[in-house]
Amino acid sequence: MIRPLVHDTIFLKIRAKDADAEDVQTAKDLAETLEHHKEGCVGMAANMIGVPKIIIVFYDSKKIITMFNPEITGNNQPYETEEGCLSLLGGPRSVTRYKSIKVRYQDKFMKTHEKRFSGFTAQIIQHEVDHCNGVLI
Repeated sequence: MIRPLVHDTIFLKIRAKDADAEDVQTAKDLAETLEHHKEGCVGMAANMIGVPKIIIVFYDSKKIITMFNPEITGNNQPYETEEGCLSLLGGPRSVTRYKSIKVRYQDKFMKTHEKRFSGFTAQIIQHEVDHCNGVLI
């Protein structure tokens, strides 16, 4: 189900809680909402649709990837860039990101994975993990 976007910065600044297997429907709704906004959005966190759980979805080579409880466990090569956000009004904002990251996360079966990401995909993940931590650009 496509959900409305949250623009309340007070809500968005609250750190989300760990997700579990009961949150699979939220992840599906989040993916459908991302697909609905694909012309202007490459990733979303569950709090952007009003659910304060640590779940992110993002495009990686035209495929939507879902992560439960992602945690960035390593990074290197910082750089400055500008990002926009569907939940925030106004134009792009400056932010520091890392070219390469290592992420520990769970899939919908709550199986833990660890993987390295680089480039734009790494940037998207960093943005969405920030959302889960209540950090806005």
